[in-house]
Amino acid sequence: MDEGGRKKLRILIGKPGLDGHSRGAKLIARALRDAGMEVIYTGIRQTPEQICKAAVQEDVDMIGISILSGAHLVLLKEVSGQLRKEEVDIPIIVGGIIPKKDIPKLEHLGVKKVFGPGTTTDEVIQYVRNYFS
Repeated sequence: MDEGGRKKLRILIGKPGLDGHSRGAKLIARALRDAGMEVIYTGIRQTPEQICKAAVQEDVDMIGISILSGAHLVLLKEVSGQLRKEEVDIPIIVGGIIPKKDIPKLEHLGVKKVFGPGTTTDEVIQYVRNYFS
């Protein structure tokens, strides 16, 4: 519980695929933690299945995916498909290098928000808080 007696939000941050660039994911994980949320960081080079299993096991409220590899459509299709297979409805947000033309495709897959380059940690924190308020 937080100081206001509310349940702390639990956010999983995942890095699917072969992308080894973890700086952004770690920065967001730290910012969400500093904002009072519980954060589970799965590390780099996770499969969509590993990310979804961790999200279910950890009973998270939201999944944040960090991706820079260009494989965002394939990997997010797999993540959302795995969540459906597990019969859970966990909102997904994505950060990274995502072409604007791909954002509607990601939204069609169930992604709630895409954060591109230049997004501040405060913007991510506010979005997450507002999503659950």
